[in-house]
Amino acid sequence: MKRHDPLETLLKGDPYLRPYEDVLRRRAGLIYEKEKNLTQGKLSLADFASGHEYFGLHMREDEWVFREWAPNATAVFFIGDITCWKEKKPFSLKRINKEGVWEIRLPGSSLNHGELYRLRIHWKGGAGDRIPAYARRVVQDPVTLIFNAQVWLPRRPYVWQLPNFRPASGPVFIYETHVGMAQEEEKIGSFREFTANILPRIVRSGYNTIQLMAIPEHPYYGSFGYHVSSFFAASSRFGTPEDLKELIDSAHKEGLAVIMDLVHSHAVSNQVEGLSLFDGTPYLYFHDGPRGKHTAWDSRCFDYGRNEVIHFLLSNCRFWLDEYHFDGFRFDGVTSMLYLDHGLEKAFTSYDCYFKDNVDEDALAYLALANRLIHEVNPYALTIAEDISGMPGLAAPRSKGGIGFDFRMAMGVPDLWIKLLKEVKDEDWPISYLWFELTNRRADEKTIGYTESHDQALVGDKTIIFRLIDSDMYYHMRTGDKNLRVDRGMALHKLIRLVTLTTSGNGYLNFMGNEFGHPEWIDFPRRENAWSFKYARRQWQLVDNHELKYSFLGRFDQDMINLARRYEILGPHWPRILHEHSDDKVIAFERAGLVFVFNFHPVRSYTDYCIQAPAGKYQMIMDTDAPEYGGHGRLSEGQCHFTLADKSKDRINRLSLYLPSRTAMILRPAKIRSSKS
Repeated sequence: MKRHDPLETLLKGDPYLRPYEDVLRRRAGLIYEKEKNLTQGKLSLADFASGHEYFGLHMREDEWVFREWAPNATAVFFIGDITCWKEKKPFSLKRINKEGVWEIRLPGSSLNHGELYRLRIHWKGGAGDRIPAYARRVVQDPVTLIFNAQVWLPRRPYVWQLPNFRPASGPVFIYETHVGMAQEEEKIGSFREFTANILPRIVRSGYNTIQLMAIPEHPYYGSFGYHVSSFFAASSRFGTPEDLKELIDSAHKEGLAVIMDLVHSHAVSNQVEGLSLFDGTPYLYFHDGPRGKHTAWDSRCFDYGRNEVIHFLLSNCRFWLDEYHFDGFRFDGVTSMLYLDHGLEKAFTSYDCYFKDNVDEDALAYLALANRLIHEVNPYALTIAEDISGMPGLAAPRSKGGIGFDFRMAMGVPDLWIKLLKEVKDEDWPISYLWFELTNRRADEKTIGYTESHDQALVGDKTIIFRLIDSDMYYHMRTGDKNLRVDRGMALHKLIRLVTLTTSGNGYLNFMGNEFGHPEWIDFPRRENAWSFKYARRQWQLVDNHELKYSFLGRFDQDMINLARRYEILGPHWPRILHEHSDDKVIAFERAGLVFVFNFHPVRSYTDYCIQAPAGKYQMIMDTDAPEYGGHGRLSEGQCHFTLADKSKDRINRLSLYLPSRTAMILRPAKIRSSKS
């Protein structure tokens, strides 16, 4: 029997890859050899990725065991409350092997839950305090702002109510959120507050997956969690480990998967509370020299070619799955990992870009192994790649010659909307170009569409709603207030979201608050704003107030998401174009049996507008102009339409429709019923 060749599947699916077959096969060999080298053919990848159970502080058979990897160290001391923060001989660690692992064993009664500790590491020519690399609990003193590791052994460990949760198969509808700024009050929100106040909102909204940002500990709150210092510690500013577990468990009980924003693309440059110069050397976890510094992000770059670093990162993946029952990860900054120039200011215009010397093949191998590990530990876990380059095979399964991500972000779509809104007049929008960009994706890879990212909500950029309405949001969002700019903004806000979702591949993502047009940018407390929390929160009362137009947008998003799930719009069936007319600004397509018709024209409404469609009776099940969505009510709710037979030789069937300006409608054939009806 002929042996299956996974790579041949990838090559046959994309003939443009054939000239690079040798490179692809060499990379596949590198991945195979790396895994073989790490496991020695004796362990599973999951067994190998268990560094978090060996390193760090653990209670083992009534004694505390602590281990740390610091090969350049000449001496290591365990210091903290127990030593009055002084070096003491009984708390000196012993080097136990030539690889540079240090260990100390202490009586079980010597350390108490809640006590603080850290390491003091000596090396030739210097010494410094360090937070242990595998610390599972790190806290910051509210007065001195100093970080320390904390002994964490609660009397009542969390008991999972739903320990074997499995996410529903099929498309994902992701609600991206940040626990600290999810609250209404001007403060840092907590895991408990999120569980009580925000989780029910997400459940009602129809999204089936929560993406949590900023979970691993990070010294600077305003980094949005992207400058990680302690990779195994859930940020204590949001609460305790048990609080986070309760949040995830509660989401599971509501049927929602919870994935984490995983930052393995770089690390904070801090030394005491980070990994930089951990044992006095700059190259322990990171590349030495300029390659070890990400100048654009002011951070450190991991050396993915070093086995100990791969061990650390793979163990980190497994830790969050095992300890907190996360259902997967969105890998941040994958483009930065894949390319030696981090993809900065680079246009990926040809396949050559993916197969030249600029690719960090060690990073590529790590990502492949991370995906294998994650799916070995939890076959139902989700992995998502944030990659702007379009690296072929990144989100193709291992069995088909790919790196193994389940999904990739359709990062070109938000860029498309920014470009149109900034540079092109409404009446000049190129409809054919719009369609191409919305549907331009690889057939062998699943993608997640989105209209805007959290980056656009930050100070210095603008959300879609802010670009559309600007300062009029502050004065004209009451329901009885007539304002042309607000009317335009709300109409396009709905159209942009609906066309993005309905043309997306296998998933859709929204950042919290953007669905209802949150009016304020995000500005974390910093010196420049006098450390204010005014803009580091979400004003939920705006969408809750039915006298404000935000409630219209919130209702529309909820109905849109629920309709997409009910009729199973996303998935393997691609949208099929029925009609496109750039001058009229009209586009119509069919997907999952439904017909979607968009009129983007700013002023023209069309009567008796004919669109080709399969013969039959159609009922309108949603339209963006409905009064409950803040529209003008120019269409009749639930109106039915019958196709008209064209008497020409082609015998084409057409729908004759009234298409108000800046309006979209969804039509359901009489034979189609929702999956929940």
